[in-house]
Amino acid sequence: MNTKVLIAALAGGVAAYLLGWVIWGMVLMGFMEANMTVYEGLVKSEMNLLVMFVSCLIWGFLLAWVYSCFSGKKSLAGGAVTGGIIGLLVAAGLDLNFLANWNLYTPVAMVADILANGVYSAGVGAVVGWILRDKPSMAA
Repeated sequence: MNTKVLIAALAGGVAAYLLGWVIWGMVLMGFMEANMTVYEGLVKSEMNLLVMFVSCLIWGFLLAWVYSCFSGKKSLAGGAVTGGIIGLLVAAGLDLNFLANWNLYTPVAMVADILANGVYSAGVGAVVGWILRDKPSMAA
């Protein structure tokens, strides 16, 4: 682990925080609310923004670590593809588990959440890939 990976993780975490706000806090908010089962006390009246930011930092760290360890040539596009695949797989695994066990949301909302996580993680991965990108050598 080096400083560049830590910087990529921090940048990825900030990107995750902002992208999450746009995707779930603005674009999909009404759709997800309409397709979720609401139970008394399930949703907090106010989100704990500090805990959410720490969660986003952890996601940024995960993508930065995975991309730095298991990728050959690093680039913005490579980071986006890697992040998108990881996001889709993690979300599919979790959301299918939720669908199997809970009456939380509809199958349509589950698919939307999985796809949103793919887009979200591709964006975070793109930031990570850009920070970790291989720069051409200046040797003449």
